[in-house]
Amino acid sequence: MNYYGVVFKDKGKVYYFNGRDKNIPNNVTVIVDTNRGEQFGKVVMKVASDEVKDIDYEIKDIIRIASRKDYAQFLKNCRDSESAVKFAQKSSDELGLDMHFIDASFTFDRKQLLLNFTADERVDFRQLAKILAGVYKTRIELRQIGARDKACIVGGVGMCGRQLCCTSFLEHMDSVTITMAKDQNLSLNPSKINGCCGRLLCCLAYEEDCYIACSKNMPSVGDKVHVDGVLGEVVGVDILKRKYKVLVNDEIREVVLNEKGN
Repeated sequence: MNYYGVVFKDKGKVYYFNGRDKNIPNNVTVIVDTNRGEQFGKVVMKVASDEVKDIDYEIKDIIRIASRKDYAQFLKNCRDSESAVKFAQKSSDELGLDMHFIDASFTFDRKQLLLNFTADERVDFRQLAKILAGVYKTRIELRQIGARDKACIVGGVGMCGRQLCCTSFLEHMDSVTITMAKDQNLSLNPSKINGCCGRLLCCLAYEEDCYIACSKNMPSVGDKVHVDGVLGEVVGVDILKRKYKVLVNDEIREVVLNEKGN
């Protein structure tokens, strides 16, 4: 068996498929079998058998290498998907539904049309689904997504000046909490710790383990500590360098902890 990693959009999540007896180079487009139906994707890597043994989903087959006809069908599906977004938005507005459509996608075999939308509250879209099914003659799935998922689809540039992590390399988004910002001694100003999506920055999770380890036995600002037998107040903390500043008798003293916290 030959296992391959396939993506359905540029820099998207990699899914594993079984190529059976096929030998497929990287960057070759293929038609694959999925739970939603046939899909058009691109091979990005060959995968060893032991790398897929712990995959928590059924590994389906690569049906064939895509032909020119397949590629033409894929382009048509993309154009029709763009039109579907506009039609769905127009129809929802006419029905008085508070929905904002982000994108749409047909499966390659057009057995399903998936539309992603955002809304402030739950929406009863049954009538809209009937209208869409009548126009496109296929199974309709309307999926309400959150702010993070919207940012992943739309893309953008973060405060670091680079492309958003969720659109460039993150295959899944871990939960991020305000506790992480506190652990890293960051200002809790929303403009500093929130991303383009208005939610906490995904990158807060990257160094959390490191900050937790480095903060072991470290005091917090405002704590009372003894320095050379004299009681003082902690006025500054550098977690990564494992040092802190203490105000003692109107004098700032710097204390550096060793690996044992002494």
